[in-house]
Amino acid sequence: MGKLKTGRHTSAIKTQRMALRRTLHNRSLKKTARESVKDLYAAAQAKDKPKTQDLFNKACSAWDKAAQKGSVHWKSAARKKSRMAKQSAKLLAAQPPAPKKSEPAPAA
Repeated sequence: MGKLKTGRHTSAIKTQRMALRRTLHNRSLKKTARESVKDLYAAAQAKDKPKTQDLFNKACSAWDKAAQKGSVHWKSAARKKSRMAKQSAKLLAAQPPAPKKSEPAPAA
């Protein structure tokens, strides 16, 4: 970094450093939230209801923390949590596709 000279743009240099730090912090919060959602969907796909409920709570908490810290807007976090609940319920309720019955070959 070197020694800062006093002048007009020293505050701009400091602001740039702070922005870089905040960007990294915000990125890590959002990544944590997205990864927790991926884990949730994997558990829901596997029809593991207790694990899904636990991961849903963790994912909601991750989005709430990101919203609380200002990484994402609170309405954006609420929307993502709502869609996440809807999707995980849909995956848990989905029945596996029934095997297709093979039709007998037409007699010629």
